[in-house]
Amino acid sequence: MIIAVTLVDNATYLEDVNTHIDHNLLSACNRGEESSQHKLYQICYGTLYTVCQRYAPDEDQIVTLLNTAFLKIVKGLHTFNPNGKVPFVAWIRRIAINTAIDAHRRSKKYRSTIIYPDPDQHTFDERQVDYNQAAQQFDVQQLLAMIRKLPPMTAKVFNLFAIDGYAHKEIGEMLSISVGTSKWHLSEARKKLQILLCKSIENETVTVMSKKQRQENHIKSNSYGPA
Repeated sequence: MIIAVTLVDNATYLEDVNTHIDHNLLSACNRGEESSQHKLYQICYGTLYTVCQRYAPDEDQIVTLLNTAFLKIVKGLHTFNPNGKVPFVAWIRRIAINTAIDAHRRSKKYRSTIIYPDPDQHTFDERQVDYNQAAQQFDVQQLLAMIRKLPPMTAKVFNLFAIDGYAHKEIGEMLSISVGTSKWHLSEARKKLQILLCKSIENETVTVMSKKQRQENHIKSNSYGPA
């Protein structure tokens, strides 16, 4: 049985960024106008948060990543081309992702989270999974909690491939691992998430059945037999 996983950025945030960004605002931010930079922060916050929360284990680190990414965005605004092919929202997402990966590389635990599997000893799950079905049963926070239960490197690879759309070659370059290692981590992530999702579904089923049984017992206990 294939269990699908979904975790996408809030479309409202993306729409807000695309709607409210204009040349005048970016120019004002480049000139160092604090009011404009504050407005830009408010516009970008939702999109940056949805990215950072997938790469950080707690709220403090999410905020740290977000603020670091925003500083890089402000400092690099002069390099963004409003008339180019890359939309502003895609540009800031890329900066947020790179910021998260850079933070991971600087972590003392970085080397201990790298696993180099032997390709001859492992098979990779190359099945294409529809990552839009599980939303019918799980909300974003539930799915985030499941992803955070994965080993750090496995979670990073899953986020980059399944959610952010990077190819294994790109992931390998970003995380300094081989393509085979990236594929192995993705396969492991899918296997572990499938187990977590199955357990969660079973627990919800048991909860629903128990609630239904209590309701039936309550109805029986309050009903009267024939006179």
